[in-house]
Amino acid sequence: MARKIANIKELRKVFEDLNDNKSKLALSLLDKAEFMEETLAKLQSKVKSDGVVTSMCQGNYDIDRENPALRSYNTTIKNYTSVIKQIADLLPDASIKQDGEDLLKFIASGRK
Repeated sequence: MARKIANIKELRKVFEDLNDNKSKLALSLLDKAEFMEETLAKLQSKVKSDGVVTSMCQGNYDIDRENPALRSYNTTIKNYTSVIKQIADLLPDASIKQDGEDLLKFIASGRK
């Protein structure tokens, strides 16, 4: 039966055990993915507290605009999804690779 991978820490263990060139690349990508996860959490919190639209002073009047944190969040989530896909492609065997792809689908769905 295939081993279920629940999070990035478990993926890290899989690649640390391999100790080859692909694992070095994957571990580097995992570092970046962890950083992006932290960044996404902060941006998400900022958008939730400030709202999707913010007011900006423009001389004598205020204008409404898209929250800059939302723009950053959208850019980061696209990059994060791409990095997770690259990591899933580096997984060693088909059953673990499927688990990685399942993780990618879960992450992309935005569920907690």
